[in-house]
Amino acid sequence: MTNDFPEDFLETLRQIKGKRSQIVVQHILQHGYLTTEELESVYGYNHPPRAIRDVREQGIPIETFRIKNSQNRDIATYRFGDIQNINKTRIGGRKSFKKITKQRLIAQHGLKCAICDQTYPEQFLQIDHKIPYEVAGDSGESDLELLMLVCASCNRSKSWGCEHCNNWINQKDTIICQNCFWANPQNYSHIAMKEIRRLELIWQEHELLTYDWLKSRAYKAGLSPTNYLKMLISGLHNQTISWGEDSFE
Repeated sequence: MTNDFPEDFLETLRQIKGKRSQIVVQHILQHGYLTTEELESVYGYNHPPRAIRDVREQGIPIETFRIKNSQNRDIATYRFGDIQNINKTRIGGRKSFKKITKQRLIAQHGLKCAICDQTYPEQFLQIDHKIPYEVAGDSGESDLELLMLVCASCNRSKSWGCEHCNNWINQKDTIICQNCFWANPQNYSHIAMKEIRRLELIWQEHELLTYDWLKSRAYKAGLSPTNYLKMLISGLHNQTISWGEDSFE
């Protein structure tokens, strides 16, 4: 199978870094394609798309198609795309952030996650590109406005949301990303191209009594705390409208 590709493409593949990426590349070279089932059962990856993303982020075109497995179930399968579409500026993958970059972000924003706005010890905060690497490439470290500090939980949620966004998959429009919650949680118009608004509330210390009261009332009403709070706010909103108000001023 290796002989089916030109030598300059094979030389590019030799520059791919990272164990997961190398496994994906070598398997496709030898067998023509790689399935999510093989990534899990043969190589032990619980999140197969992450391994494929590692290769794509290094500029190698990977296309997805579907085949039937032994249980006649459709599974995602991957092979090389058009090798003319290699992005050689990304070969070798992302560059690691320097420690000073994290210190500069902390000096600007404190020890807070940019998404959930909660405070964490420094070791639990990670540097992330506001606009995903898959869309905009490596923005470097000179412009801190392109980077954000996020906790591990929000980073995972952001990755999942971005990976399932049509802009990530097809359009690659940085303007769309700039107006997304995951890049700009304080001022956004959509979440992964969906008309959604998100409000995350966290109760702590002396506020826990309020949360326990809310949770108790919610369960008595047969609702989750989130939906119960929505109901309360919606009722307040409707009441202000009946009073001739058109806002919460």
